[in-house]
Amino acid sequence: MFIRAYLRASTKEQDAKRAKNELIQFATDHGHKIAAFYVENESGATLTRPQLMQLIDDAHEGDVILVEQIDRLARLNQADWDTLKRMLSEKKLAVVSKELPTSYIALQSESSTEFMSSVLQAINSMMLDMLAAIARKDYEDRRNRQMQGIARAKTEGKYLGRRKDTEKRKIIASLLKFGHSYSEIQVTAKCSRQLIAVVAKEVA
Repeated sequence: MFIRAYLRASTKEQDAKRAKNELIQFATDHGHKIAAFYVENESGATLTRPQLMQLIDDAHEGDVILVEQIDRLARLNQADWDTLKRMLSEKKLAVVSKELPTSYIALQSESSTEFMSSVLQAINSMMLDMLAAIARKDYEDRRNRQMQGIARAKTEGKYLGRRKDTEKRKIIASLLKFGHSYSEIQVTAKCSRQLIAVVAKEVA
C-alpha cells in the first residue's frame, strides 16, 4: 500500500509541516508507513494547488491520500469539490483523514466482506461530502466576519488598510539598485513580481 501524506497551511507564516509527526504516528498505529509527503502553503479554497496537483499526478491506482483533516485537503465550493472528487475517482485514490474513522477502511486488509466494504465506502463518501461542505462554510463564515469587521472599521474611521512591509520594500529597493533581476529578487526577498514592480516605480 502506497500512502501519500498531504500537508497544507493557508499562509507562508503558518507551519504546513505541523501535523507531519502526527500523521507518521497515525500510519504506524495502523501498521503502515508514509511513502511520500506533499507540503504547501496555499489556500484550501483554491483547487489548482501545485503540490496537490503533483500528488494526484504522481499517484497510482489504489494509492491512499492521508490528511490530518478534510479542510487540509479542501475548502472548495461545490463545483471545485466535485472536480477534485472526479480527479481522485479516475485514479481510484482513497482519502483517509484522522478525523474520519470510516475512512480507515482504506488502511485495512481485505479481510472484511465485500458487502461490508461497500457499505463502509458509501458511508465514508457521504461523510467526506459533509465534512467538505462544513469546511467550505467555515471558510465563508470567516471571510464574511472579516469583511464585516473591515466595513465597521471603515465606518468608524479606524480602518488603515494593509500595512506596508517597509523592511521588505527596502530590501527590494536595494536589490534593484544593484541590478538584480525580478526573478532573483523574488527568491531572495520572497515577494511577488507585482510588489517588485511597485517598488521599482517608487524608486525610479
